[in-house]
Amino acid sequence: MTFDIHNTPELYIMKAFANSPNGGNAAGVVLYADRIPRDRKQKIAATLGLSETAFVSASELGDVKVEFFTPVRQIPHCGHATVATFSLLWQKGLLPNGSAIKESIEGTRQISFENNKVYQAQLAPSYTSLAEAGVEPGEVALALGLPADFIFEHMPVVASTGVAFLLVQVQDIPTVGGLQPSQEQIKSISERLGLVGFYVFTIAIAGADATTRMFAPSYGIAEESATGMAAGPLACYLHDFLKIDKADFLIHQGYLMDHPSPSQIEVQLELDEQGAITGLRAGGAGIIVKQLELGEFRVYA
Repeated sequence: MTFDIHNTPELYIMKAFANSPNGGNAAGVVLYADRIPRDRKQKIAATLGLSETAFVSASELGDVKVEFFTPVRQIPHCGHATVATFSLLWQKGLLPNGSAIKESIEGTRQISFENNKVYQAQLAPSYTSLAEAGVEPGEVALALGLPADFIFEHMPVVASTGVAFLLVQVQDIPTVGGLQPSQEQIKSISERLGLVGFYVFTIAIAGADATTRMFAPSYGIAEESATGMAAGPLACYLHDFLKIDKADFLIHQGYLMDHPSPSQIEVQLELDEQGAITGLRAGGAGIIVKQLELGEFRVYA
């Protein structure tokens, strides 16, 4: 794909992992961002106030280069903003159906577009126990507003398929929905361990393999309604630790927020002959909510 760097940047609000504007996770997507300086991108993301804003420009390594910014910092990858970006590119006819290569600050990732859904490849999982990370279970419990002596049926674990999250399993939907997290405590633990955030889940749900909540205050995100880069590690955990013997998983997120925004994230594991995970892809549907004018953001220095 060839982007004309002289095109005027265009800003869109998208919803990822949803089929209607009433659900999913909102992301900003700025097309033709080649001439926007990095500090302006950060200011645009902060002004929009969405969990992530993607900036799309020409790439020498793939079809497009995509940079992701939260309101407070740049991040290497973002699942829902990737779904939003490539849904927009395909719907505008800027990419052909099939597959594409996304360049980011950490290299390239394979993107596919099938049945009006976008999927991004993730890496095989790696895991680190709480003991190895040097964190006590009571610290995790208190950070989530649970009693210090809360008994975890399965000990929380740090999992990564490209970026790291703390996966925390609890017993039921009322427990997940009733969490009163301490953003400062979550931020402290996240920064110590190099996490994006905490991904809390239960498998006691009908119609999906898990329902989740995600807290990432280190990135300026109190709670996010859909997180593709966290759903990937969670599906791996369900397969590897809870021994759920299948390759396709459906993760719900956003249903239990104070202001619900139902999101459905699909994860497809790639397994070798021994059943070990060699890779995966996570994705879902993306829709255009509206286009905004960029003039008020003073795009150029």
